[in-house]
Amino acid sequence: MRPSLPSSRRGFTLIELLVVIAIIAILIGLLLPAVQKVREAAARMSCSNNLKQLGIAAHSFHDVNNNRLPPAIMMRNYSDFPYSDEIGPNWAVMILPNIEQDNLYRQVQNAITVWQGTTGTIDNSWKNIRGAVIKTFLCPSDGNNQNLCTRNLGNVTNWGRGNYAANCGPHYNYRNRLNGGSSSGGPWGYAGAGPFTVTTFANPSKFSMGIAQIPDGSSNTVMFGEVLSGADAADPRGVWAFGLAGSSTIVSHADGDCRVPNDPGGCSDDIRDAPNLPAQNLGNWTSCNSNQATARSRHSGGVNTAMADGSVRFITNSVSQQTWWLLNAANDGLPVPNF
Repeated sequence: MRPSLPSSRRGFTLIELLVVIAIIAILIGLLLPAVQKVREAAARMSCSNNLKQLGIAAHSFHDVNNNRLPPAIMMRNYSDFPYSDEIGPNWAVMILPNIEQDNLYRQVQNAITVWQGTTGTIDNSWKNIRGAVIKTFLCPSDGNNQNLCTRNLGNVTNWGRGNYAANCGPHYNYRNRLNGGSSSGGPWGYAGAGPFTVTTFANPSKFSMGIAQIPDGSSNTVMFGEVLSGADAADPRGVWAFGLAGSSTIVSHADGDCRVPNDPGGCSDDIRDAPNLPAQNLGNWTSCNSNQATARSRHSGGVNTAMADGSVRFITNSVSQQTWWLLNAANDGLPVPNF
């Protein structure tokens, strides 16, 4: 019987193992940025699709409501103070049936009808749906939008988040264009009304512009832009059912110190009790009432916008302040330059 021969197999040496680990680490390091880019591209596409759906919904609302867009915010009397019962339903509440949220809308339809009346009567039970989480209102790139806002807004708490805002025009501030009125100003003296308006009981029609009546043309005018959810539970930014600046409307967003999308400056927005966090793309003048906010997003390099013709465009942060004004003003009477 032959004696067994010793095995010639051997394990990896420590050096070989370290080399293999190093190679794997390098490959992972090279792969992660690519994965992150793919993930962000998918999120940006999903966000773009949400805005497309909101554009279609706004057109659908328009077509069955005397060819007018919904009000940005309904108010009994004008107020930009977020703790007032003067503030009623906003555009997002009004278009719920047009984004397949009929059941939610019907829960508060009677209250909305009261707000649409001309008697000066209000019914604040419309706020009963404020905590709903609606996927169409959420951008996947914003990691804060799953958390309710616990700030007292309109005398109630626990509001659901959203990332899309109606464009009320670049000229400071809401009061200058109340009930569809126009005004001129800003650095160039241009007219600065947006396609959406704040409406009060002084305006019985309670609607915004008609798409066909946008003076500058629907393809040249922003209808919806992005906004960011608040940095913490008490931050009122990005609340879909509450209509003030930075919650679900943008206004004065090429004027004063709020110049361009994702404006990097501290104190650039004016949103009551929102912290000033420019390092997080959330610059804000905390003590001001809610009457100024520009479009903001977590997308690299810019924001998605839905134009009034239903198209979706990505506007880069490098757009000039003047061009940003022209894109958001519905009645400046000037052509939008290439950008």
